[in-house]
Order: sequence, then C-alpha cells, then structure tokens
Amino acid sequence: MSIAQAFASYQQGKLADAEAVCTRILAAAPGDFDALHLLGLLRHQQMRDAEALELIGAVLKRAPRSPEVLNNYGLILAALARHEEALAHFDRALAISAGYLHALKNRARALKALSRHEQALAAHEAVLAAKPDELDALNECGGLHLRLGRPAAAIACYDRALAIAPRLVQLHINRATALAAARRFDDALHGLASAIAIQPDCAEAHYRASLIHLRRGDFKHGWRGFAWRLRTERAPKMRQVAAPLWLGGQPLDGKTILLLSEQGFGDTIQFLRYAPLVAALGAAVILDVPCELKALAAAVPGVAAVFDHDEPTPPVDFYSPLLSLPLSFQTELATVPANVPYLRPSDDRLRRWRERMPQNGRRTVGICWAGSKAHLNDHNRSIGLDRFARILAVPNLNFVSVQKEISEAEAAILRDHHVAALGRELRDFADTAAVLAMLDLLVAVDTSVAHLAGALGKAVALLLPFAPDWRWMDDRSESPWYPTMRLFRQATIGDWDGVLERLCRELSAMAARPTRSG
Repeated sequence: MSIAQAFASYQQGKLADAEAVCTRILAAAPGDFDALHLLGLLRHQQMRDAEALELIGAVLKRAPRSPEVLNNYGLILAALARHEEALAHFDRALAISAGYLHALKNRARALKALSRHEQALAAHEAVLAAKPDELDALNECGGLHLRLGRPAAAIACYDRALAIAPRLVQLHINRATALAAARRFDDALHGLASAIAIQPDCAEAHYRASLIHLRRGDFKHGWRGFAWRLRTERAPKMRQVAAPLWLGGQPLDGKTILLLSEQGFGDTIQFLRYAPLVAALGAAVILDVPCELKALAAAVPGVAAVFDHDEPTPPVDFYSPLLSLPLSFQTELATVPANVPYLRPSDDRLRRWRERMPQNGRRTVGICWAGSKAHLNDHNRSIGLDRFARILAVPNLNFVSVQKEISEAEAAILRDHHVAALGRELRDFADTAAVLAMLDLLVAVDTSVAHLAGALGKAVALLLPFAPDWRWMDDRSESPWYPTMRLFRQATIGDWDGVLERLCRELSAMAARPTRSG
C-alpha cells in the first residue's frame, strides 16, 4: 500500500491500516515527509498529542510555509490546550493562504476557547463568508450571539441552519434556548416539541421544556419533565445506591432513605427543605452532601445522619435525589414548602464571628457579586465589582463581603470602601450562615449564598439577569421558595445599571430609618 492509499485509509477511519503503512515506510526511510505527517495525524486521532506534536513539528521544520502543516500543528496545540500558540499557527497559515477553510474554522474555535467571543464570532462569520452553508459555523455563531446577549441574532443563525438541516435535533434545541432567553416561551416550547417529534427520547429537549414549564409556574408538567435531567449528557454525578428509588408512592414508616445532593450548592440548600417532610412520613433520613455543607445540613430538622460524598453510607431501604422530591410530593406553586428558617447557624459559630462584625449601631448589609465561574450562565448572573461597587457609596450603612474568591483588584476596591471582607476566611457554609445571621440584609446575585440567606429567613435582595434561572420564575418581585427574598430584575438584557440604581434608592431609604436601638 502506498502513502496515498494510507491517507485514503486514514480518511475512511481505517487507522490501523494507515499506521501499518507509515511504520513500514519510516522503517525504510525515517525522514519520509508524508509518512511523518500522516503518523502525526494518527497519533492525534489516538489522543497521543504529545507524540503528535513532535512528529508534526518535525514536518513543520521542513515545510515552514505549508498552510496544511501549520494548520495541523495548530490543531494539536489546541488539543493540548495551548490555544494562544495554536491561534498564532492558524494566523500564519491564513497569512499564506487567506481562504484556507480548515484554518479559518480552527482559528474561530481557538478564539472561542480563549473566551474572545466577539473575535470568535467574527472568525466564524469569515467561515460563512467562504462557505455560507457551513452548519457548524452557523451553530457556533448562534451560540456566540447568545453568549453576548443577542438572542434575536442567535435565532436568525439557527433559522438559517435549520433551513439547511431541518431534522437536526440539536439545532431545534439551541434555537429554543435562544427563544427562551428572549422570553418567547411559547415559541421555545414549540421548538422543543419539534425536537421531540424527531427524536421522542431526546432527554435534553424534554429537560429544557420542563425548565420553561417550571419558570412559568406550571409545576405539574414541570416536575414530571424535570426527571429527564438524569438522562441528559450533563446529568449530575451522584453516588450509586443499592436500593430502589423512592418516587413518593412507597410507604416510608420505619424505613431508612438516603437523600442525595446534586448539581450546585444552591440547589442542595434550596431542596434540603424537603428532608423534614420525608422524615414526617416516618423515615430515618440520611443526607449525602458536599463536605462544605455537612455541618450545616446536620441541623436540618428530622435528619438522622449526614455524610459527605467521600464517606461510605450505611445500607438503606430507599434513595432519592433531592431535586426529585418536589415530584414525589407533587409540589404545586401554592404548596411550595416555604417554612423558613429550615437552616440555622450553631451557637459556637455565631460566637466565633460576632466579634468580626461591625459594632457601630448602623445597619449591616452583606454583599456577594459573583458566582462560580464554572457555572454555564455565570457571564449573565455575575456583576463585576467595579460596577457593583456603586452601592457601597450609600452612606450610613456597614458593608460586609461574603464573597469567597476575590482578586487583588477586588480586594483593593473593598478596602477603598471600608468593607469588612470576611469571605476568604469562611471555611464552610456553617461559617457563612453565622455571618449571614447577623446581617440586616444580603445583596447578592444568583448564587448559593443567596439561597443560604433565604433558607435562614434573612432579608435578601437578589439581583437577577433578564432571563434568570427557572426557579426565580417571571414577572415576580418575590420568590415562592424564600418569603424573605425580594427580586430585582433587569428590565433589558445586560441592564445592571438600572437594577443597581433601584437598589441604591432602597438602601438609602433603609439607612435613613431608625435602628432598633435608635
């Protein structure tokens, strides 16, 4: 078999045949250009990218102006997460061959990996200029427009893509996601129904439809569809339990049940409220939670024992993910178990933190302006401290930061505004709960600290983006889950300034009211 036939085998996915030819050729001629090049691509396919880089690097030294070799070297650098270097090689390839489609595509992917979203969008649009029916580029443009807060432009991209591939399920789902971001919920549900008609067992489409139902207060359909989350590609990782799943129908009197946390800290805190309801059915309730929540969760009424994810648990009769309990209890909007507080700080933690709190008689406001950067929607829900800091100028209030991770630049802003920055010292949520318990108000974006304050029965001002998470619903200034929480919503996409202006007025009024001791 010749090297040309080996390349054909490679393109057909017959990697073993192609490798055998390359090995034979290189045994006779160790420096053979084409065999080295192909073997490098094979190693990349085998995810042996360090070897691939060495092989393609040797080829690049002999052909430094080959767009194809430059592109392939960049492709392997990208696989090694060396995206800046990869981008430089794609740029070199395009400087030599401006219309080289593979390099155009790879350049766009590298810019996205570097979170240079506007540039990535322009790069994908360059791909479309060269090949208007390139589905991947249309889909990526849609996702980037959505990431940049432009759902209408995203929808237009998905419309173009669906005109080319009307039965591609993921395009229907992506378009529906953009429609939901534009708060066109009926259209989004219609799009998801189209995806389900094509693929009836599509877990992602069912799950996304459930989020829209929940957001609109249709809990009957919402919780039933929400069960599909456990079958999606991003299904939460949970402990495997050698016991049947409890779905609400089986009697629990005298039984032991393990309730499993899933998803984020905030989800766990929100749905721990169901543990006392399960215990009231006669069950011994055991919790499986992240270690950061273990001490706090132990105080939930009705809980017999708490284990973190790494600890072995005793045998149980049943198990349930925490977020499946609303379905098991057939929770409706009017029956949300909202008896707060259902979490309480311990006396020893309160004593430990009391001396760290301001003692000047003014009201004290906690602040938390950002969530985890790993959250898929963090770019919408978090606020830069340089922008958020306008509320710190409200006079006659004490401000306490419970933001756990802060940069040096953020620390400097807090110092300039004389904020007590306690976040870095909080060891777990039991510490955070003690600090929150001594506040008059928490101002926070949609993150676990807001859930914790709500579960403690503390006053919360929650700052929400235009298209928030499903649990905050729509067109409400209060939450059915947390009676002491008020919701401050963006009126338009990205309009944090309007939210902060309203909040500043409220904080000024709060500061002007006499204190309890005044």
